[in-house]
Amino acid sequence: MAVVSDTPLRILHAVRAPVGGIIRHILDVANGQADRGHLVGIVADSITGGERADAALAEIAPRLKLGVHRLAIQREPHPTDFLAWARFMRLVSRLKPDVLHGHGAKAGAFVRFKPRSASTIRVYTPHGGSLHYPPSTLKGAFYARLERTLMNHTELFLFESAFARDTYQRVIGTPKGLVKCVFNGVTAGEFDPVAAADDASDVAYVGEFRHIKGADLLVDAVARLRAGGMPVTLTLGGDGEETARLKAQIERLGLDQAVRFIGHVKARYGFSKGRLLVVPSRGDSMPYVVIEAAAAGVPMIAANVGGIPEIFDTQTDALFTPSNVSAMADAIKAALDNPAVTLARATQLRDRVARHFSQNAMVEGVIEGYREAFARR
Repeated sequence: MAVVSDTPLRILHAVRAPVGGIIRHILDVANGQADRGHLVGIVADSITGGERADAALAEIAPRLKLGVHRLAIQREPHPTDFLAWARFMRLVSRLKPDVLHGHGAKAGAFVRFKPRSASTIRVYTPHGGSLHYPPSTLKGAFYARLERTLMNHTELFLFESAFARDTYQRVIGTPKGLVKCVFNGVTAGEFDPVAAADDASDVAYVGEFRHIKGADLLVDAVARLRAGGMPVTLTLGGDGEETARLKAQIERLGLDQAVRFIGHVKARYGFSKGRLLVVPSRGDSMPYVVIEAAAAGVPMIAANVGGIPEIFDTQTDALFTPSNVSAMADAIKAALDNPAVTLARATQLRDRVARHFSQNAMVEGVIEGYREAFARR
C-alpha cells in the first residue's frame, strides 16, 4: 500500500499496562491523531489498570475508529505470552493497520514479532521500559538480548527524550530503522496556573508509588530536615505497589503527623496540596508530571536523572543528585528558604515548556515520523 502525505492512516497503538505516564501519552497522541482524521485504535492489557484505566479507555473509545481492545498480557515473560501474541496478531489481521505502534517493552515486542510486510510499519517507543534494568543483572541481560534481536525488526523508533535514545544506542546498539526524538507534550488547558491550596503542606509528591519513582527517598529527606530543626510537612498523592511499605516507613520514622496521603488524584489537584513539588525519581525518561507541573507554573525541584534535565535545560539549580537523600534535603531547604527565587524559576520554566512541550508539537512530530518511515520504504 502506498501511503501519501494526505492519506488518513490506520494506526493501532499497543501497550501492556494502561497506567501512569505511558497511557497518558497514548491517549493524548491518539486524540490528536483522531482530530486530524486518522483511524486510530488502542490495544491494552486487561489485567492491570483497574477502574481508572477502564474509565479512561471508555471515554476515548467513541473517537477511535479502530476501537479499544483488551487482552490479558502478563508483566514479566510468561508461558501465556504466545497465546496473547496470537490473539494480538488475529486482531491486527482484522484491523489491517498501516502503523503498528508499540509502547513499552512487552507491547513493543508483540509489535515487532510481526513479520515485515509491505503494508505496515512497526514503530517502537520504549518509555524507559527494559532500559531501566542494568545490563549487568540477569533480567537486564535478558531484556538487552531481546531488544537486540528485535532492533532491526523496527521501521521507526520514536524516543521521548534524547536520554532514552542515547541509552538505547549505548546498551542495545544503533538501529537500521529511522530514529527520531519527539518530546512528550501537554494540552493548552494545562498551562492554566495552579495555586497552592489553603491547606497546602510544604512539599508535595504526585505519582506512582514504585521503587523507581523514589517516594521513599523523599520521606527520608523530610525526616532528615525535621531532625535538623526544619518542621517540613509532606503530602503524598498517588498509589501503587509501594503504598504499604511507605506507610510502614512513615510510622517507623515517627512522621505520622507530618506526612499525609491523599490517594490517587488528578495531577493538578495534587500540585495544589504543596508549596513545592519534589520529583525524587531514581530513574526516569521524560516524566509527564514534570512537564505538567512546569506548564502550570508550579514551584518544583527534581532529581537530575534520565530526560528530566532536558525539560529544565539551563535551570540546573533546580536539580539534585538522584538517590541522594542529603542532596534532596538540601535542595528542598534551599527552595523553601528562597520562595521568590523558586517562583521566578517556575515562571521561566513555564515559558520553556510552552515553546517545546505542547501536545500539538508532539502529535505532529509522531505523524511526521510515520510519514518519514513510509518514505524510506
